[in-house]
Amino acid sequence: MNLDVMMDYLPLFGKALVLTVHIGWIGILLSFVIGLITAMIRYYRIPVLRVLAGMYIELFRNTPLLVQLFFLYFGLPKLGIKLSAEFCGILGLALLGGAYMAETFRSGLETVEKTQVESAFSLGMNRWQTFRLVVLPEAVSVSIPGFTANVIFLLKETSVFSAISLMDLMFTAKDLIGLYYKTTECLTLLVIFYLIILLPVSFLGNYLERRVRHAQFGN
Repeated sequence: MNLDVMMDYLPLFGKALVLTVHIGWIGILLSFVIGLITAMIRYYRIPVLRVLAGMYIELFRNTPLLVQLFFLYFGLPKLGIKLSAEFCGILGLALLGGAYMAETFRSGLETVEKTQVESAFSLGMNRWQTFRLVVLPEAVSVSIPGFTANVIFLLKETSVFSAISLMDLMFTAKDLIGLYYKTTECLTLLVIFYLIILLPVSFLGNYLERRVRHAQFGN
């Protein structure tokens, strides 16, 4: 292993890290929004929309992100819809993550006791106030491990962005290996940079879980 070569490649991996984190976190934030809306539709059993939400979840949870990206980047232009590679990456990650987040939200919502909701209504809260102030906080508190696992999973899924020519970490590693055959150095840097992204998420998730458990939420 040549440390000098690794030092020379650091700026390239640094740029790739910025792009990976940028696309990854925008997609993940959007996935939380999509997941919450979808979970609310299923939780409140809204007619028609509930069926569509279930179809969406099954479709995106049972197809690989790579296939979804190919459809967005190569398939939609055949229909006259051309999207940039970066937008396809964000949209693909958001839709995939939304399906997983929806199930995590829903499992959390279903743990809230009906007596909690009835008590909120008896205090004069309307449905929106009850959901926002009673149901959602309790659901989120018990779902933190699931959210953490989903975020880590989605960040790792960014490794397939190279298939649509995004200069992410995986693309950079494969490109450098193909040009200079420095396989060990490139793969070592790839592992290090993914750890830089993922370890803080794991530690933060564990910290938040301990905090809410200590506060006796979600027990």
